[in-house]
Order: sequence, then C-alpha cells, then structure tokens
Amino acid sequence: MSLSTTRSIADLQDEARRPGLRRALGPLNLTALGIGSVIGTGIFVFTGTAASQNAGPALVLSMIVAATACALAGLCYAELASMIPVAGSAYTYAYASSGELVAWIIGWDLILEYALSCSTIAVGWSGYFVSLMHDLGVRIPPAFTAAYGTMAVAADGTMVPGVFNLPASLIVLLVAALLVIGIKQSADANTALVVLKVAVLIAFVALGAAYVRREHLTPFIPPNTGEFGHFGVSGIMRGAAVMFFAYIGFDAVSTAAQEARNPQRDMPIGILASLAICTVLYIAVALVLLGIVPYQKLNVADPLAVGIDATGLTWFSPVVKVSALFGLFSTMLVQLLGQTRIFYSMSRDGLLPRLFGALHPRFRTPWLSTMLTGGVVTVAAGLLPIGLLGQLVSIGSLLAFVLVCIGVIVLRRTAPDVVRPFRCPGVPWVPILGALACVAQMVSLPLKTWARLVVWMALGFVIYLLYSRGRARRRREVLEGGALAETAVPIGG
Repeated sequence: MSLSTTRSIADLQDEARRPGLRRALGPLNLTALGIGSVIGTGIFVFTGTAASQNAGPALVLSMIVAATACALAGLCYAELASMIPVAGSAYTYAYASSGELVAWIIGWDLILEYALSCSTIAVGWSGYFVSLMHDLGVRIPPAFTAAYGTMAVAADGTMVPGVFNLPASLIVLLVAALLVIGIKQSADANTALVVLKVAVLIAFVALGAAYVRREHLTPFIPPNTGEFGHFGVSGIMRGAAVMFFAYIGFDAVSTAAQEARNPQRDMPIGILASLAICTVLYIAVALVLLGIVPYQKLNVADPLAVGIDATGLTWFSPVVKVSALFGLFSTMLVQLLGQTRIFYSMSRDGLLPRLFGALHPRFRTPWLSTMLTGGVVTVAAGLLPIGLLGQLVSIGSLLAFVLVCIGVIVLRRTAPDVVRPFRCPGVPWVPILGALACVAQMVSLPLKTWARLVVWMALGFVIYLLYSRGRARRRREVLEGGALAETAVPIGG
C-alpha cells in the first residue's frame, strides 16, 4: 500500500452514522467546550509571562496576531468538521486529504497539542492552588509543587529544588476519572465551569478598569533589547507564538464531532463562536491587567491575582484564584477529551492498538485510552516545567493548523462535489493566509523548540514504519475482505 493511501469522504461519513460514541452534545455544549478549552493557562498564566519577557503592553498586538491566525484556521476547521463529522479532528482531515503518512504525522503531532497541553494547564492549576492554600494558611512542601530541575520558594523565602509537582499530577487523575464516567456528564460540568470563569473575567475587567494607569502602557512597544523575541517587533511576534497557546482549544471542538447530535450544523457554531467570544475577552483582560501592573512585574504564576492585589480589592483575589482553579480544570477536561478521541480514531484506522478504541460497555467512552493517557499526562505534569511544555504545545498546534488549512484546498480539488454544510470563504486565499500566519509564528519560536519537534517527529516516523504502517495495511486488507465489522468493540465491565 502507498504511503499516500487516503480514506474516502464517503467512507468517513458512513463511519459517522455507525454506532459508537454517544451523541449527546448540542451547540451550547460544543461552544462551551471551545471556550472551556481556550480560556485556561493562556490567560491565567502566560499573559504575565509573555508580557514581562517578550512584548510588554504590546502583548495586545500579539494577541491580535495570534487570534487572526486562529480565525483563518478556524474557518478551515469549520468546513472540514461539518463535512467530515467524525472524531479525530486534524488527523481525520489529513487522512482524507493527504494520505496515511501525513495523517500519522499529524496524529503524532497532536499529542504535543492535547496531551502536553493538559500537562501544561495542570502546572498552571498547581500554581494557583498553592497560592490559594497559602492564603488559607496551608503550606504544601515546596519541593512537591515544582518540577524536577526547577526551583520553588520556601516559606522563609529561600529557594529549594523541586522534586515533583504533586498537585498538578493529582488534578489530572481527577480529570481522567470524570472523562471515563461519560461525555454528557463531562460536558455539563464543563459548561457550568465555563459560565463561572467567564463571569469572573468580566468582573475583573469591570472592577480593574478604574485602576488602569496610562503610564503603565507607555511605551506601548518597548524597544528591543538586542535579542530576537525580547520586545520590539520581534517581541510582538514571539509573544504571539507564546500567546497562541492561549487560543488553542477551539479546534478541540472538532474532536467531539462524533458525539454531537447535529454535527453538520453545530460544529461550525461551536468552533467560530468560542473563538470570537474568547478573543474579545482576552484583549479586554490584557489591556486592564497591563494598565494596572507594570509588565516587568508580571513574570509570576498568578498574574491576574497580582493585578487584583495591586488595586487594593483584596477581597476579589480569592475569587480570581478559585475561578482560575475551576477554569483550568475545565480546560484540562477538554484537552484530555480531545487527545483520547484522536487516539480512538487512530485505533479504528489500525495505526494504534485496539485498546485505544475500546469503549466502556456502560459509559460508551474510550476508557482504557483515557486511563492510559491520563497516566502519561500525570507524569509529564509532575516532572516537566511549564515553559518547556508551553512552547512544545504551541509548535505542535501551529503545525496541525497549517496542515488543516492545506487540507481545505486539497479537498476542494479532489472532492469538489461533496456536500459542505459550511464553506470556508475566500478559498484558496483564506487557507493560504492561515497557513502562512501559523508558519510565521512557528519561525519565531526558539531553535530548541524546533529541535525537540524534529526529534519527536523522527520518533513518530520510526514507530510508523516499524509498527503502524503494517498494522494499518493488514486492517485494510481484512476490511476489504469483508471479514471485520467497523464497530468499536466494548472491553471490560
């Protein structure tokens, strides 16, 4: 079989009609999934990091650049999600447009987006949790609040080496347990948490606006320090690449396509509505935060809490921290859901072992995949620092977006007659601009991040050649012989 073997659109659409994952999500659930995934570590943690180290007050421009790239990619996602309403997101789209090898590459790459994103968010959750516990007089040993090889602040102000981020790892286990129980329960919990964190962010903007000082926003674009990515125009672009992490999540809506009641209509709504709402909210929060606190003082784990403390409204600080905890929990929920659904699709195609596609007989969720993925994410959250995780997530997501944009152009040529309930406007120019905008942000990331991506993709290519390629070929041969049904096999009890 050729490495360019594709799955037909008709076959994928037929798969969407077969029994499997439970269809329980409407447009509100899907939009909430997008918002729940987008509003997370990016706004609660990376806003301070990117402002203090890269862009200063011009972080607002970085957000606009990142949002523009996401909007262009979002239009492409919306077309493909309505056209191919099955689990798998960019992996499935790549299989239909570019073939098995590219599909494997994007599926392997999406582990960087979803699994490591969940780990990153867990580390951010840990920062807010430790801060809140400190406010309540509960002190967690600092060595167990930071990754190995990093430093944590002890009660007396001294620095101690981190051993393992215990709060980050425990919260991932809780998220995984909720996802095993069921998609409807998980989605309902996420919707409630989304309402809470959006309300608190709106309150932050409303209360903090009165304390904005013009001098904190001047100069709006700090001069470059002489090093690429540290302020100036290059700092804006580096800040956009870092803050791109803040927008990751709208694409997670597409991973739940096979659990949507009316995916052709509701997937575009969920993707585009969540992106639009989050963009407006992000820019408002960034302007107020940077107007309250000088950007040099925002290189902290809980920048919004620092912003509230600077206003003197100390009563609102615990509210922000509690909201961050719930908000980051919902983001982890969506990211881990997205990863397990991609594994589910790859398993059904034969590229991964069958256990990744095994559905629980009662909950109809990929429970073994969720437990295994949750275990790996737990270890990563405990051992890896947030800066390294964030950059890997950003470059993995940007690569996925580039391939989705290209996929729209390819499928317009190879499958022009397929019904598209939502059509991306301005093809091919919108997809081309989307791909170029994502590539520009990838270029602005550090060389070490590129090196790690190359190593990760090389490892994936070896696994594909030695295991996945042959297994997928054998599965196709059996299917073509009519000896194997295309339904997921429940395992366990």
